[in-house]
Amino acid sequence: MEQKTLEVRNLTVCFRTEKGIIRPVNGVSLDVPAGSIVGIVGESGCGKSMTARAVMGLLRYPGKVTEGSVLLNGRDITNLTEKERRKLRGAEVSMIFQEPMTSLNPVVRVGKQVEEAIRLHTDCTKEEAKARTLEMFREVEIPEAETRYKCYPHQLSGGLRQRVLIAMAMICKPSLLIADEPTTALDVTVEAQILKLLEQLRDGGTSVLIISHDLGVIAKVCDYVYVMYAGRIVEEAETEVIFRRPAHPYTQGLFRSVASLREGGSTLETIPGVVPNLHRLPAGCSFSLRCGECDARCEQELPELKETEPGHKARCFRTGKEAAE
Repeated sequence: MEQKTLEVRNLTVCFRTEKGIIRPVNGVSLDVPAGSIVGIVGESGCGKSMTARAVMGLLRYPGKVTEGSVLLNGRDITNLTEKERRKLRGAEVSMIFQEPMTSLNPVVRVGKQVEEAIRLHTDCTKEEAKARTLEMFREVEIPEAETRYKCYPHQLSGGLRQRVLIAMAMICKPSLLIADEPTTALDVTVEAQILKLLEQLRDGGTSVLIISHDLGVIAKVCDYVYVMYAGRIVEEAETEVIFRRPAHPYTQGLFRSVASLREGGSTLETIPGVVPNLHRLPAGCSFSLRCGECDARCEQELPELKETEPGHKARCFRTGKEAAE
């Protein structure tokens, strides 16, 4: 049986607002097998980052997990106390947040910030922590580690700040790394370096969950892909399968909106409309308001996530086995 680092089952996050209850994460189930890189892709506002925060236990009031479970290496971490979670974060699961400049303390030298992570979870001395930090800086290919150790965040480029965050996340060698838009605002050269680094971490035994709206990033490094829309998983498959044969109209629309160098690929298409307001979701399929293939059934019933072919699932009435019925 395949060992799984992360198992999320029917995860639902609710926010109680003045206009009623919304569910930015609604019945999400996903797996991250040991030693793999798994991607979650979708437009902004689809629930990708909220899913990650729920896994990490970082939801802010009034948000709360109301259903489902999160298992890390077989241990249920859904209802841990905050004290228990602090012991878990950094040691067993770490997260790289979207913006490296705002994720680092601007008035503390970056070396000290990384040191703090290891000193919280181990009994090492100050000297040992510094030595391990410098070693980690070299592992993530930060040049002139001794010099960078003494720098403040504003003295580093975006790429170096991102490497510092990765070093901080990996200093205790967690089994799971969650990377939320790890290449946002980086140039293509630095992006390639960061993605290579994530692959090296995977090869070293760390499982990685990447959250991105960039299909290029997902295609380069992921073994398996989940597509999210309006808080739900609408398609999932191995990366090669989903890029060759996208089944859900939303996934197909995402692929059509990406520039291609192939002949005839100069015209970019867009998906009409926007992600629906969670206070006013359609009665049926959440994508029905933007879908060119929508019919009366789509407007009235919510499709289940079903196989279109072995190992490939989509939440649509018009694909695979569901369409044949």
